[in-house]
Amino acid sequence: MRLPHFAIALLPLAALPFAAGATDAAAIVHQGNGKGAAPCMACHGVDGGGMAVNGYPRLAGLDAAYIQRQLDDFANGTRANPVMRPNASALSEDERAQLAKYYSMLPVPAHAATTPPADDIGAKLATRGDWSRELPACVQCHAPGGVGVGANFPPLAGQSTAYIASQLRAWQQGTRHNDPLQLMQHVAQQLTPREIDAVAAWFAAQPLPAKGSTP
Repeated sequence: MRLPHFAIALLPLAALPFAAGATDAAAIVHQGNGKGAAPCMACHGVDGGGMAVNGYPRLAGLDAAYIQRQLDDFANGTRANPVMRPNASALSEDERAQLAKYYSMLPVPAHAATTPPADDIGAKLATRGDWSRELPACVQCHAPGGVGVGANFPPLAGQSTAYIASQLRAWQQGTRHNDPLQLMQHVAQQLTPREIDAVAAWFAAQPLPAKGSTP
């Protein structure tokens, strides 16, 4: 079936909203939005890989719906952070959605290999849990190796020890509470400081997925 000439002429225009959105997202990543939101790359790196030394998380390759929900939660105050709250609040709803899509499509960058602790506390809790304390294995929600599942269970592999540990402490202390059904609050409250560090180090040492997106 041949399309009418006017329909053919309009086909390039159909791609414009996405292309414009992608361009806007890239501009915000590198330059900010000129309305109060700083360049995302200042904390999350040019490639979206994060900055492990400062505890800033990787965004590249994360699920778009997960990223957008976190940005929305920062913007409306559901998730607290002194850096992200003002930045997310300065973004429009459309800008947050475009940024989420932009980062989800970035390839997962290589990261320096780390060595998990010599003891197996982190590995045990991550892969088997501790049912004597009603602690499920982390991989039951975050998938084998911590590669993540969909919008509710983000990847832990490839995130820094500092970031994972800081979030576990935030769940434990109640300063973060935007988890589905309060699952993470329950888990984190059962962990000792040593266990938090061990689990965080174990996941930080896990290899990243080969492709640019997580399951």
